[in-house]
This record gives sequence, structure tokens and C-alpha cells, in this order.
Amino acid sequence: MAGTVDAITADRSEDVIAQNATLHRKIDWKGAFWVASGVPALVLFSIGAIAATVGKPSWIVWMLSISFGFIQAFTYAEIAGLFPHKSGGASVYGAVAWVKYSKFIAPVSVWCNWFAWSPVLAIGSGLAAGYMLSALFAPDAVINTWQITLLDLGGIKDGLVLRINATFILGAAVLLSIFAIQHGGILRSAKATLVLGVTALVPLMLIGLVPIFTGDIPQAHFFPLAPLAHDAAGRVIDGNWDMGGYTLMAGGLFIAAWSTYGFETAVCYTREFKNPKTDTFKAIFYSGLLCIAVFTLVPIAFQGHLGLGQLVTPAVVDAKGAVTTAAVYNGMLAPDIYSGTGVAAVMSNMVGGGGFVANLMVIMMVLALALSIMTSMAGSSRTLYQASVDGWLPKYLSHVNEHGAPTRAMWTDLCFNLILLMMSDYVFILAASNVGYIIFNFLNLNSGWIHRMDRPNWDRPYKAPTILLMLGGLLGYVNLALMGMGADIWGAGTLKTGLIFAALIVPVFIYRHFVQDKGVFPHAMLEDMQLDKDEDNVKNKAGILPYVALIAGVAVVYIGHSIAQY
Repeated sequence: MAGTVDAITADRSEDVIAQNATLHRKIDWKGAFWVASGVPALVLFSIGAIAATVGKPSWIVWMLSISFGFIQAFTYAEIAGLFPHKSGGASVYGAVAWVKYSKFIAPVSVWCNWFAWSPVLAIGSGLAAGYMLSALFAPDAVINTWQITLLDLGGIKDGLVLRINATFILGAAVLLSIFAIQHGGILRSAKATLVLGVTALVPLMLIGLVPIFTGDIPQAHFFPLAPLAHDAAGRVIDGNWDMGGYTLMAGGLFIAAWSTYGFETAVCYTREFKNPKTDTFKAIFYSGLLCIAVFTLVPIAFQGHLGLGQLVTPAVVDAKGAVTTAAVYNGMLAPDIYSGTGVAAVMSNMVGGGGFVANLMVIMMVLALALSIMTSMAGSSRTLYQASVDGWLPKYLSHVNEHGAPTRAMWTDLCFNLILLMMSDYVFILAASNVGYIIFNFLNLNSGWIHRMDRPNWDRPYKAPTILLMLGGLLGYVNLALMGMGADIWGAGTLKTGLIFAALIVPVFIYRHFVQDKGVFPHAMLEDMQLDKDEDNVKNKAGILPYVALIAGVAVVYIGHSIAQY
């Protein structure tokens, strides 16, 4: 069947029809760089929530987090080079390392990577819709306040509902428009993101650089470097570096990772590179440099302009002491900054120039969000596609259209995100999906040394320095500790919700592997694992170490969560 020809077979085939039935090799590293250039716009997703939760140290959170992400990228660049015929990113390459030790651990990596990246579509389109509605209409206008509640999800998180409102309708229109562009294949997507990338990165770089040149960075907005706290009356005060302060910092680093580590998506397109041996490393390296600039400068400028904020309206408490109306703050603590809907307006004011310039900046930031949605749709759909080709997910996802676009995977992504778009709390969605992202990072950072031990003689177009490979493995545990300590500051049950969703891959994989494939992996996957050849080339030389790594990882999450609760 032409729709399910695997990439390695197509690459080796002289049959043009077979080659066209899989992803097409049409871009170089610069194309992937522009597709991945949507990652810097992810700063817009959580910059407000982190600032409103951590307080003055939030700029340190971003600098530490992008530093962690850059170190980890070297491991991803190495493992991507091992499999130039594969698409789908680091999770797919890492799954090959784990599959010989457990059939069930490997698909967790792919699944967690997908459900971490996929919500960018819903959150990004929701924020873009919110930016447009806020710019065009007053907050109390009917178009901003009407809502049809479909389902109360308070059992998952207080106040969470499934609803239809103007944000959903406008966000859905944004999603469908971007889907139409992606339908034309990676080359058209790369060209579109080149245009969007230039348009979107201009405001982000202006926002980051203008305050530095104007000197609009008051020292009082950054120091003393103390975590956020409140006194008995709800007024903002400097907190202490006790367990509460460290938990806030862990929560900030946990949620920032969802944005700052995201440029690893540049290796999602290895299967579509004209020259994967050289393009893979260049794509992720230069994407990383761009992200270092944006994730360092923009949070500093944002915090310098806005300041921490103070109490405006005290909380209203009933006779039993329960809060009936939450306190209202300004600055970084304002409600629309936490939700993200007010970030565009603040950033527009940062560059000055009056109403016209402010509206122009809002438009450019909407385009920045559109770019991040394109990046996510391209990467997450290819993860689903390659996971299907490799035998992790149902077969129907293996299909591509005549342009080489994985359309069934894209439709699956779209439908899933239309449901997420109806949810009322995007910060909770981001935090819960980030549980999967941290699990993915842990498994794949450890896959680097597993590949080194099991496949020492395989060709490595790029070989990471051993010290960076080991630092990446160590950061895998640091990420788990941050998740254990900090996930639930974004809503009670965040960690549990993320872990439950991660476990859903088990029945899905059982259906694909044992029902559809009768317990045998597809030929291309067997070839990657060296199971249909002489086993001398690949052996389980890591022994029990992968199992020890897993047990240690579970222990780190449990201890971190227990410490934070205590």
C-alpha cells in the first residue's frame, strides 16, 4: 500500500512512486531553522504566569532554563544523526534505545513528546484570539463575556470548564488557516515560516533590545532577588529562600522548560533534509542560539518595564474565612498577565510610538503565535506519523498526501486541539502537558548514553562531547526533581493529570503491537534495532543500567513531590 511505505525503504528504492509515498527531502538546515523559529514566540505563553508566580527571580528562571535546554540539545543532535531516515524528532530516536530493554517504555517517550507539543496549537490559537479580541473590544463587551458551558471539569481542577465562546471560534479559525498551509508539505511550510519568522521575530527582538538602549530597567524591579510572598493583608512582600521559596522557583523552572527546551524540534525534520548528516546539527545549534537571545532579553525587558506590582483590591472573604473574590494586583501580578491575554498590550507599550504602533505590534505578536503554531503542527504531526511507521501508534497515522504532508496525523492533532481550545484555563493545560515533556526529556537524555554503549561503532555525523552527554543525563534528573516539586503550584492535581495522560499510551500501544501487528514490529523498526540481522552490531551492553536509571527517576519525582508537600 503506497500510503504506508516506510522512509528507509523509500530512500533505498528507485521507485519514484514509493519515494513520493513518504516524506520528501526538500529542505536544508535553514528551512528547519525557520520552521523551528516559532519556538522563541513560546515565551509569550508563560512569561506572564511565571512572573506572576515566582516574582522578582523570574528573569533568572528564564536564563537558567534556556541554559539547561542548550546543554541538552547536544545529546539530541547526536542521536538524530544516527537515524537520518527517520522523522518525528528526538523522541523517535530515543525510543530505539529503550525498546530493546522494554517494549512499553519506548512508546512512552514518543507519546509524551507528542502530547507535550500538541497543545501549542490550542494555547497559541487561544492566546492569538485573546490578543485580537482585547485589541478590538473592551473587556466588558458582550463578545468578550458571552459563553456556553458544555462540561464542568472541576473534578480535575477548580474552575476548569469546557466552553464555547468568542475565543474558541476565533482560535479555531486560526488553527484551520494554519492547517491549510501545512497541508502543502514541508517546503511550503518552510517558505511560509520564513516570512512569518522575520515578521514575528522583529517585535520580540525590539522588545528585548529597546529597554537596554533606553535604560528602562529599574533595579528595584529585579532586586532584592527574593521569591514572591504576601503578608496577612495580601500585600506584596519579599519572601524568604525557605522551602516555599524553593518550590516557587522549581515551579517556574518546570513551566519555563516547556518553552525553552522546545527548539529541539529542529531535529524533527531529519527525514526531510537534503543532507541530514550536516543539516541536523546546524539546525538545532543555530535554533538554540536564537532562543538564548530571545529567552534572555525578552523576560528581562518585560520585567524591567512592568515591575512586580502591588495590591489594588483586597480579597473578599466570607464569614467562614473562604475567599469569594480573589485579590486584584497590578504589574506582573495582574490577572491578565497570569493568563497571558494582557501580555501583548504590555509589550506593545514597551516600544512606544502611540496607538498605531501598539496595534501594529499586537498584529506582529499574533503572527508570532501563528508561527509557533506552525512549528508545533509540523513537529507534533510528524511525531505521530513516525510513531505509526515504527509500530507505536495505530496504522492509519502513517498516511501522507501527494505533497508529503502527514495529513491524517495533522487531522488527529487538529481535532485533539479543538477540544483543548474549549478549556477555560490554558495555564493548567500547559502545565499538565509539560509533565509529559519532562518525561520525554528524561528518557531521551538517557538514550544518549544507551546508544553510545549499545551502538558504539555506528556512524555519528555529530558526536557530542562526553561531558555534555553526561550533563544532559544529569539534567534529566534535575528536570524530574523540578517537576516533582513544582508541578502542583500550577493547580492541585497537575502532576497526577499529566502522569495519567502519559499512561494512556499503554492501551494504545497494546492495540497496535499485539492486535494490529501480532506482536511483531514493522520491518524498518526491526532493522533499526538490528533484530533482523546479525546481533553482533547491536547488543544490550548497558545491562541493568537503563532499569536503574528508571527506578532512580521515579524516586526523584516521589521525593521532590513529598518535600514540596511537606
